[in-house]
Amino acid sequence: MEAKKIVLAYSGGLDTSVILKWLKEKYRCPIVAYIADVGQNEDLEEIRQKAVKTGADEVYVEDLKEEFVRDYVFPALRANAIYENFYLLGTSLARPVIAKRQVEIAWKTGADAVAHGATGKGNDQVRFELTYMALDPELRIIAPWREWNFKGRNDLIEYAKAHGIPVPVTKEKPYSSDANLLHISYEGGILEDPWKEPPDDIFSMTVSPEVAPDTPTYIEIEFDKGNPVAVDGNKMSPAQLLAFLNDIGGKNGIGRVDIVENRYVGMKSRGVYETPGGTILRIAHLAIESITLDREIMHLKDSLITRYSELVYYGYWFSPEREALQTMIDKTQEKVSGMVRLKLYKGNCIIVGRKSENSLYEPAFATFEEDAVYNHQDATGFIRLNGLRLKIARLLSKE
Repeated sequence: MEAKKIVLAYSGGLDTSVILKWLKEKYRCPIVAYIADVGQNEDLEEIRQKAVKTGADEVYVEDLKEEFVRDYVFPALRANAIYENFYLLGTSLARPVIAKRQVEIAWKTGADAVAHGATGKGNDQVRFELTYMALDPELRIIAPWREWNFKGRNDLIEYAKAHGIPVPVTKEKPYSSDANLLHISYEGGILEDPWKEPPDDIFSMTVSPEVAPDTPTYIEIEFDKGNPVAVDGNKMSPAQLLAFLNDIGGKNGIGRVDIVENRYVGMKSRGVYETPGGTILRIAHLAIESITLDREIMHLKDSLITRYSELVYYGYWFSPEREALQTMIDKTQEKVSGMVRLKLYKGNCIIVGRKSENSLYEPAFATFEEDAVYNHQDATGFIRLNGLRLKIARLLSKE
């Protein structure tokens, strides 16, 4: 099947640089290189020029940072989303915003196909393509890693050298990384042995906790309806606030995790992540919820964390089930407003205070001292009724 024009999600890295040249050779049609700025802190002008030199007919550089944090990171934060207890979904949340704008550029440029650089073994191919399908099922999807004959990244390095394409990796240091405003991930190459500790020189967002400051840093984060809006009294936009917390968290060694996770395609993968600002925000959000959410609402919401996180990880951001869950979750956040005080110290993010005008915590009810609102004798009947089924079961078993 021929393509008239292809929009490629282009990062300037090894895979997409080779893909751009390969698409030109195979499909012989105009290629639009689309560069998404989700806070990866790279020289985007240099990447744009590289795309042109590699053969792109058009180049779009799109600033998605505010949209990414406001419309993807913060909704996941309101859900306390976390995959398999550790992963804060940095790449999983970035893919749908990138793919959404890619579809929009296809509409704008009259392209009939979209392409991505995700491999046939990973999760990202699913995340990109489910988004394409949800937003425009008429677009043709091209996944070069599932079409060409290259076996691995060493083959790509040789191809790039043969075609004069500069690449940022070498055979000596072949691990893969992906960065955005929420995190940086590292996987593959020297990290594929889950017994080996990752070398400290791969980390770029955080210092090692051993060399973090010996004096703790205190910060106060203000929430409004589940969203962080200010730090230490300074109002910020979503992207500015996350960037600020990345900086202060990184200086205190916060947010490193090393996990073996279950990919959606069915295999286990070792991943190393840095998520300083996201780690701080999740801990703070849990703290403000602890005093503003009703017990049953909190427990119901907590029971949905695994399902919500799986949907995001698997690529179903634009699915009706994720949107339905989000609606319910956002309803629970209407009174999740207030202030959380945190102590950051050598890799630890410690809750040391929380307050809210909507607080359900009342010292007069919770005190162990004398009070006028709680009758201790009422607990007798409460316990007897709740224990009745246990009592009956034991009596019947004896019979």
